[in-house]
Amino acid sequence: MTALSPLNKSLKQLINFNKYPPTSSPFWGAFFILSMTKKERIHFILEKLSELYPETPIPLDHQDTFSFLIAVLMSAQSTDVSVNKVTPALFTLAPTPQKMAQLSVEKILSVIKTVGLAPSKAKNISALSKILVEKYAGEVPSTFEGLEELPGVGHKTASVVMSQIFGVPAFPVDTHIHRLMKRWKLSNGKNVEQTEADAKRLFPKERWNQLHLQIIFFGREYCKAKAHDENICPICSQI
Repeated sequence: MTALSPLNKSLKQLINFNKYPPTSSPFWGAFFILSMTKKERIHFILEKLSELYPETPIPLDHQDTFSFLIAVLMSAQSTDVSVNKVTPALFTLAPTPQKMAQLSVEKILSVIKTVGLAPSKAKNISALSKILVEKYAGEVPSTFEGLEELPGVGHKTASVVMSQIFGVPAFPVDTHIHRLMKRWKLSNGKNVEQTEADAKRLFPKERWNQLHLQIIFFGREYCKAKAHDENICPICSQI
């Protein structure tokens, strides 16, 4: 854990650790909530996430940049599991933008119909593929501007592609990150734009690309939206 400030060190000396051991005292969590500075909380969060998730595999199955872009587009308001169930069949039919552009919207929809918002996503996949062929020679653009001009590709989707495929520092904010940043008192939760700005301001830039996945994994496993017990959560119980 990060070194505590002089004030916090003095406070710790007042605690009878024999009577209130850190691992069992209900007072301990409350003490840290009151005594940890924001800098200390951030340091603890970074260390704990690195301890729990030293590796951050991309949860969406893909073969190349194009298939990853389509998978991320489909993951909006859908689970990664549901997307991974339909992408094998979709990319068997059309593994490239050229082949995808040749499919009818109806055909694409028939393959991805179990994914949320499938009708609009099928239209966007078709239109996006045609633009990639006509404007980018079948390549996926490697800039935020180029990506965000594509149908169905918003800032979050573009950020995921830029960070995970092109290695450009970005901090895409999903529902887990938005929830946890507010729960950890690192953002006011006003909107995802504010949460992204706060995350970029508070966390080291070199950690962004891995950190956003670590927070998502933690939110899914330990810090869920419902039935969350902050007394046993590995982070909430300590900060």
